[in-house]
Amino acid sequence: MNAQAPDAPPPPQSGTAFRSVPRTGVIYVMTEAAKYGYTPGSTDWANLGQGQPEAGALPGAPSRVEQVAVRTDDMEYAPVSGLWELREAVAGHYNRLYRRGMPSQYSAENVCISSGGRVALTRAAAALGEINLGHFLPDYTAYEELLSVFRLFSSIPILLDPYRGYDFSLRELEREIAGRGLSALLLSNPCNPTGKVIFGDELKGWVSVARRLDCTLLIDEFYSHYVWNDAAFGSPESPPMVSAAQWVEDVDVDPVILFDGLTKNWRYPGWRVAWTLGPKHIINAIASAGSFLDGGGSRPLQRAAVALLDDEAVLAETRALRQVFRRKRDMTLRRLAALGLHVDREPEGTFYVWADVRDLPPPLNTGMGLFRRLLEEKVICVPGEFFDVNPGRRRAQRGSRFASHVRISFGPDEAQVMTGLDRIAKVIAEAARQG
Repeated sequence: MNAQAPDAPPPPQSGTAFRSVPRTGVIYVMTEAAKYGYTPGSTDWANLGQGQPEAGALPGAPSRVEQVAVRTDDMEYAPVSGLWELREAVAGHYNRLYRRGMPSQYSAENVCISSGGRVALTRAAAALGEINLGHFLPDYTAYEELLSVFRLFSSIPILLDPYRGYDFSLRELEREIAGRGLSALLLSNPCNPTGKVIFGDELKGWVSVARRLDCTLLIDEFYSHYVWNDAAFGSPESPPMVSAAQWVEDVDVDPVILFDGLTKNWRYPGWRVAWTLGPKHIINAIASAGSFLDGGGSRPLQRAAVALLDDEAVLAETRALRQVFRRKRDMTLRRLAALGLHVDREPEGTFYVWADVRDLPPPLNTGMGLFRRLLEEKVICVPGEFFDVNPGRRRAQRGSRFASHVRISFGPDEAQVMTGLDRIAKVIAEAARQG
């Protein structure tokens, strides 16, 4: 046995050419959960952390695709921009739902297909120039490393106020763009994690400001079918989803880039099929970035995705998920309020509740404290500090603004959500008894 002496120096580390790459918030919490025995598919865990919707059958929804045919030509690479027929289907999907009667219509050349949302966003970030790019706090955890890797642009944080329900007026938008010299603005709508939705005249105003000030909006619309505020749809005839595509005047001029895919809105996260929609010249730049970043996506899955963009199938799926997920949303809000968690703004979209735990008994009164304790009960959530996006850790660290927040997902099936909430209640009751 070659046991090393206790006082021997540690062996030299290899690979010093590589930097330490942090895990995104969700990946971090899943890695920590694995240390407590969690594995994908664990039936004894309540995973209220991962950003994944239940992927099984829903009442009234189209049948789930469980087999994908693979043709001989599917053995070849797919084009970096994606299969032409899928690009056409995506363009037609937006034209039919959001742009009926409008003179400017999207075409296949306005669409780029990629292997998931992170790849779509990474391609776009790689194609940005030497600009100031604004982003909001709080927002999607993966933006942090995305905005750190590419050094051409400078990321500028914009803090949203919990006491105002994370509202941000058009006047404030103009002031930030003009005052900070922003050439682009990255945001999720509906917002992950707060659930705030920009819609109707407000969203029209955002697009108008971007057009007038030539500030590109990079809008992550991956939760655009999970909208709980019925006022967002304008009329009973409106499609039950929200997109800035409705307010674009000229698809090849207006600086509006949209990201979406099958992951959330179609409930096929494992397919890793996403798309970027925007002016042709920007889509060409994004595709060029994809040629060296990832090389393109899966041919068979792109081909199978075409049928999923059929209008009737999309609307049936969206109505079904709205019915099921709205029920889970309302249940989660009731239970959390009864347990003493405060919600700054009830989620108008997404399948998350952004809750403030500061009034819970210690050590549950911080997002990290609650997260650590819940792991012992086989429940996963995401501490709020991960949504305090700080690219490159350039901002001074004085404690996270969202240290007392936690994101709780009602994405899993209802039984799993109920189990998780029951265990949260148990943990809070035990802490209260212990004083």
